[in-house]
Amino acid sequence: MPTPDFVLALREKIGTAPLWLSGVTAVVFRGNEILLVRRSDTGAWTPVTGIIDPGEQPATAAIREVEEEADVTASVERLVRVGVTDPVVYPNGDRSQYLDLVFRLRFESGTPFPADGENTEAAWFPVDDLPPMSDDMTERIRAAVDNRPEAEFSL
Repeated sequence: MPTPDFVLALREKIGTAPLWLSGVTAVVFRGNEILLVRRSDTGAWTPVTGIIDPGEQPATAAIREVEEEADVTASVERLVRVGVTDPVVYPNGDRSQYLDLVFRLRFESGTPFPADGENTEAAWFPVDDLPPMSDDMTERIRAAVDNRPEAEFSL
């Protein structure tokens, strides 16, 4: 589901004005591999990302997004990073900015597949041989790979 219904309802009221939303990044590990998806809108490889639904627990959102976007079941190990994205302007003019919670997850089952249309590919990549991606996504993955005992905060 590309845009949650609650966001569409808000957009009916506020148009393209900036929205402050909460999101998750799910960095799923299978041994020394990480699950990545190729976004259908930009073609970029990223970890699974998504918007937290109203009232939804963030860790539950991370698990749900992995299932929806990649058809993979995973369990949350821990929160590894908290940050704020740069403002985003979508092709239709909608503007948003996200509080992003990065979770490290452990693979449980499934074969990666771009399940919901948001992505064109889903695949495992060795941690030391990832495809090119933005600095922001690289930092999210780095935090999950480092797996420090405390979550890091972007300042």
